[in-house]
Amino acid sequence: MPLIIESSHQRSMSYGLSPERKPDFNPMARGDLNALIEQNRLLHAHALPAMETLYQQIVNTHNMVILTDANGVIVHSLGDDDFLEKANRVALQPGVAWSEQSRGTNAIGTAIAEKAPALVHADQHYLSANHFLTCSAAPITDHLGNVIGVLDVSGDQRSFHKHTMALVRMSALMIENQLFSATFEDAITLHFHVRPEFIGTLMEGIASFSPGGRFLSANRNGLFQLGLSYAALQSHTFSSLFGLPVSALYEHYRTASPGLLNLCMHNGVRVFGRAQLRLSNSVFQQALTEPHGTSAYASPQPSRAAVGNARRLSGLRYLRTGDPQLELVIEKVSKVLGRDIPIMIMGETGTGKELLAQAIHNDSPRAMSPFVAVNCASIPETLIESELFGYEDGAFTGARKKGAAGKILQANGGTLFLDEIGDMPFSLQARLLRVLQERMVTPLGSDKSIPVNVELICATNHNLRERMAQGLFREDLYYRLNGLVVKLPPLRERTDLETVVRKILAAESEHGGYEVSAEILDLFRRHKWPGNFRQLTNLLRTAIVMAGDEQEIGLRHMPDDFLDDIEQTQAMDTQATTAQMIATGANLEEMEQSVILRSLEANGGNVSATARALGVSRNTIYRKVPNLK
Repeated sequence: MPLIIESSHQRSMSYGLSPERKPDFNPMARGDLNALIEQNRLLHAHALPAMETLYQQIVNTHNMVILTDANGVIVHSLGDDDFLEKANRVALQPGVAWSEQSRGTNAIGTAIAEKAPALVHADQHYLSANHFLTCSAAPITDHLGNVIGVLDVSGDQRSFHKHTMALVRMSALMIENQLFSATFEDAITLHFHVRPEFIGTLMEGIASFSPGGRFLSANRNGLFQLGLSYAALQSHTFSSLFGLPVSALYEHYRTASPGLLNLCMHNGVRVFGRAQLRLSNSVFQQALTEPHGTSAYASPQPSRAAVGNARRLSGLRYLRTGDPQLELVIEKVSKVLGRDIPIMIMGETGTGKELLAQAIHNDSPRAMSPFVAVNCASIPETLIESELFGYEDGAFTGARKKGAAGKILQANGGTLFLDEIGDMPFSLQARLLRVLQERMVTPLGSDKSIPVNVELICATNHNLRERMAQGLFREDLYYRLNGLVVKLPPLRERTDLETVVRKILAAESEHGGYEVSAEILDLFRRHKWPGNFRQLTNLLRTAIVMAGDEQEIGLRHMPDDFLDDIEQTQAMDTQATTAQMIATGANLEEMEQSVILRSLEANGGNVSATARALGVSRNTIYRKVPNLK
């Protein structure tokens, strides 16, 4: 008998348990169970996706997946129907405690007692009533190494598989990593490994640091790769562990397409890394004001550009800029995070649909899993099927050797963002619907279906109801995607333009300090912004370059095409005003004066600019508007 089982049997005897004792069938009251689930809300929310994925791997094997709290009380379970009846006979149901004190030797209780994975098979169970079970359990620990729950697979002992324990341990590690990420939202979180292909997998090390670079914590693999205990790491910083100042890290992520970091750890081992910068205003400002010299490894202050990039990589709260329409959108999506409800984002091109989708993912229980974006309008129709579903070797001419995983499989366990879903070819919509309903993907050229578990977010600038009426979009797919529908307002309708401009300037300028003049801000408010935020961001990026060392961006720094758009808009407005005045019987003098006054207002009262815009002299302006000073 394994040593871990012998030790557990001795403890069970010391608790005064009899092997012939009959199990207690009574779970706790429903109200108490709800309170227990609420106390373990984060554990419950982050464990559910991993449990569903694990269950898909063992479905129809007479097994069930179980989650307990730190005391071994079951808070959630998934099981095969044919096994549930047997499971209920031994009280494998929510609200029942499976600690060693109450059940003797069993995988859940023994994993808690040993703080290690436990396999308890058949008659290794202390109670005879449980001898028909085989159970594989792994503890789930928090960022300090404390056991906060257990993930377990229990089933009929005749269905025992050696690989079950490996699946359980991998799933428990996945939950731990997701909880780790949720714990350190306002931090620098580094994902690292000696082999770049392992970054983003369960094998990666994860370590979190304060915005100033002070070590906060690391996951199991992170501690193993660093080769130091949690206590020893408390005196370290990002710079002392990875040989790179925090300022250089920020600079790396200020680039348009930052690649993997190449780092040298304190022990001389070289690793590759990818960092997530998730910093809130208050925490980051505290880091900026930390006096230099407080640590031997104090780092220079990061630039405003780095702060802007960090905010862009963060969650929903960083999108709050005071616009009531956007506030309502954020409030709605916040309520469905982690609830397996598909989200449809409507809005014009450039309104920030992908930015919102990324923020939703970053705030969800799946934040540590992949976020995979697919633009259905940009992929050629002949390739979109293989891009989405993947393909086997030799599936078609030009296919890669050994095949390729599709975007849906790449997003497994995480979030799949289908942008411009309204442009998906009609022939593929039925296949996508089948994947969403069955949660199975069959690559091109393959006869094997692969289980997949993704959170789905879609976006479109089309009216999908109109496309359904035109026969371009399937009605059944529409209602499958139509969980929560939100609409992002276009830039011209938003009330937070000044705040948005300030944020973009901070994000796009290397040294910060830029602002736009009142004249420019007034022009911005009048502009229609057909390209929305994409247009505004490109405009300000160009203006920053044109301004150089000048801190205030004025009319002379604006690109010519933008000024042409403004003049064209003014001309159209003038024509509309003239037509209205003619219709109401105004005379020519009144119309001329009205046109001049509107042009003056558009040019901030600048007579010279108004004269140039209208193609007349300054004297003409003064003559037509006598009261002008």
